[in-house]
Amino acid sequence: MSSELLSLFLRDLQTLRREIEAFKQEGDLWRTLPGITNSAGNLCLHLCGNLRHYIGHVLGGEDYVRDRPKEFSTTGLPKAELLAEVDLTIASVERGLAIVGPAQLELPFPVPLPVESSNTGHFLLHLFGHLSWHLGQINYLRRILEN
Repeated sequence: MSSELLSLFLRDLQTLRREIEAFKQEGDLWRTLPGITNSAGNLCLHLCGNLRHYIGHVLGGEDYVRDRPKEFSTTGLPKAELLAEVDLTIASVERGLAIVGPAQLELPFPVPLPVESSNTGHFLLHLFGHLSWHLGQINYLRRILEN
């Protein structure tokens, strides 16, 4: 199952990359509309921080320290910096999931979690759903801002 998960994470992280690239005006990456709390740029940073922490750091042993409040307070980074962060996240997820074997998927996740989860495989599915949820928000916000 870990190779299937890796395939899905990589697919959607590449889609995240394409979504960020598709913003015609860099300033739109940091804009919201009434009733929308988070910009596409902040959602991108949030997704990258989330995956780099739980997969790259916790499972993969990478030296990464997450700053969750900064994911939502940062503004104005150039598109190139966001894309570089997505690329780092892709590499981090690849390395982290490459060392997760079938037996580890059945074990409890090695750190306390913000959501209830029965085992590592279940939490990885949660992380994938979280990625997909915010990816859809980014896509929708981009299309609204373009019009």
